[in-house]
Order: sequence, then C-alpha cells, then structure tokens
Amino acid sequence: MSKKNQYNIEIPIRCSPSILFEFLSTPAGLQEWFADEVNQRDHTFFFSWKGVADEAELLEMTENEFVRFRWDYYDDNEYFEFRITQSDVTNETILQITDFADKAEIKDQQQLWSTQINDLKHRLGS
Repeated sequence: MSKKNQYNIEIPIRCSPSILFEFLSTPAGLQEWFADEVNQRDHTFFFSWKGVADEAELLEMTENEFVRFRWDYYDDNEYFEFRITQSDVTNETILQITDFADKAEIKDQQQLWSTQINDLKHRLGS
C-alpha cells in the first residue's frame, strides 16, 4: 500500500470557537455540512452521502480546540483532524484541517474540502 501524504488547509471562519466546535464534533453538527447523515455509537461515527456509507473512529478530542478521526480504511498513522485556533493579530477564528491523500489526489481532496467548508460557512452564516 502506498504511503499517503499529509496536507493542511487553513480557513478563517467568522464565529466563536465553541459554536464551530459543535459543527465539527457532534453528529448533528457534522450532518449540517459534512455528510447527508451522521450517527455515533461510542467512539465510532457513521457517515453517509447519497447512500454511500463510511465509518470513522473518534481518536481524540479537546473541547473547543480539536477533534481527530480515522476512517476505517486509513492506516494507523493517518487521520483527519479539525483544529480551531485564533489569530494573535486579528483574533479571527481559524479552522485548520489536516488530512491524508495520495500525492496525485491532494488537489482534488483540497477542492472537496473547500466545497464542504463553503457549506459549513453558509450554515454558520459566515
């Protein structure tokens, strides 16, 4: 299996870290922008898009700071993470996304994230 490359995306989001965190860490919040349907059982999140299902394990979470998941098909050292920071200069809330993809797929994956983040911003009224 080929090793995937880590990539990062940073997006300013106009809302408080606590509100943003709800959209990144709860089934109801994720269902607003990330997937058509999201359910959770213990540390496993079940996502579906137009009938296609995926599972991700919740690896780690710190309230209002970050949440890290691993898709069931990712290697042990791969994950996707939402991290919330604030700019020291502008005090803006920044969403940092870390994910993994094959080198040839990174641009496509970044575009997919961009589309989803636009949905998130729309839901937040940002």
